[in-house]
Amino acid sequence: MTTTPSDPTTALPGRPPIVDLATWQAARDELLVREKAHTRAGDAIAAARRRLPMVELDGKAEVVGPGGPVPFLELFQGRDELVVYKHMWYDGAPHQGQCEGCTTTAWHLKDAVYLNARDVSFAIVTTGRWDEVASFVEFMGYTQPWYSVRDVDEPVGGQMGYLTSFLRDGDRVFLTYSTTGRGNERVNGSLGLLDMTPYGRREAWEDKPEGWPGGQVPCWRSDADGTADWGPTSRPVPQWTRPGATPVETLGRHGHHH
Repeated sequence: MTTTPSDPTTALPGRPPIVDLATWQAARDELLVREKAHTRAGDAIAAARRRLPMVELDGKAEVVGPGGPVPFLELFQGRDELVVYKHMWYDGAPHQGQCEGCTTTAWHLKDAVYLNARDVSFAIVTTGRWDEVASFVEFMGYTQPWYSVRDVDEPVGGQMGYLTSFLRDGDRVFLTYSTTGRGNERVNGSLGLLDMTPYGRREAWEDKPEGWPGGQVPCWRSDADGTADWGPTSRPVPQWTRPGATPVETLGRHGHHH
C-alpha cells in the first residue's frame, strides 16, 4: 500500500504532512541551503575567534593534581595549545550531588586522544578540594587530567562552567577564548544528534510543531529507571553506567533547585 498525502486516513494529528520521497527531498534540499549558510557563518565566526586579542597570565600559578602542586604550564604537556573545561564543584557533596550539567559535559570528552593528535592538550579544572576531586574522578572512571584550582584567580580559576582556550609561547601563557552556557554544547555531541531527531531535545524552549511532544525539563539527572528527575534519588545521568552507582536517598547538596 502506498501512503499518499491525499489519503486522509494517513494524517497524524499534530504531525508534519506525509509526502512521497521526491517531495520530501525537495523540502530537505531547501533546508540544506539554510544549513550550508549556517555552516559558513560558523566558519566566519571561528575565523574571528582566532583573531581575538590575548590576555597574558602567570603560567607559574600553582594548581593541584594527583602529584601535588604543579605550575599551570604543566597542563600543556609540552604542547602549544590547551583547552580546559572548568567543572563546577559543591564542597562536601557526594558524587551524586555534583553538577549534572558539568558531569554530562566532562563525560562527553573522556578521551582527548584526537585533540592530542592535533597537538592540543585537554584538562579539567575545578574549585573542589583535591581529595574530594580525586575520589570523584576515580568513581567516574575518568582518565583525562584533572586539577584543583581552589585558590587560583581568573582565568585559570575563578568562575566554573566554562570552556577556555590557552596558547603557550615558551614559558609565556595566554588566554585566547572562553565560553559558557550553550557555548559548552560543542562538547556534548548528544545534543547535536538530538537536534537532528523529529522530536528534538523535547525541552520547553524549543520551537516545534503544534501537538509535538515537548515541554520537558532537560534530562541532566535521572532516577534508577532512567526517568528525568531532580528528586533525592536521582544522579547525573552518566553516573548510572558507573560500577556501583546504586540508587541514593539524598541529592547531597542543600537548597538545590533545577
